[in-house]
Amino acid sequence: YEGRLRHIGMGAPFKGLRVVKLVAGPEVRVLSTGGDLLRTLTLDPERDYHPQTLGWVSTMSRQIIRR
Repeated sequence: YEGRLRHIGMGAPFKGLRVVKLVAGPEVRVLSTGGDLLRTLTLDPERDYHPQTLGWVSTMSRQIIRR
């Protein structure tokens, strides 16, 4: 975004999971390769790292995450 790499925190349960990012300007959606919505956020141009927000809960079941 704006020519710079951004990092998006997802949490330990998602480590190693392949995802698809849909980016439209500052709006980002992170989906599993199966199409489950994992996270939505608006990028802050002043930040390189976007941590999980307080109270953020995945819409994805932990059963889907297990490989």
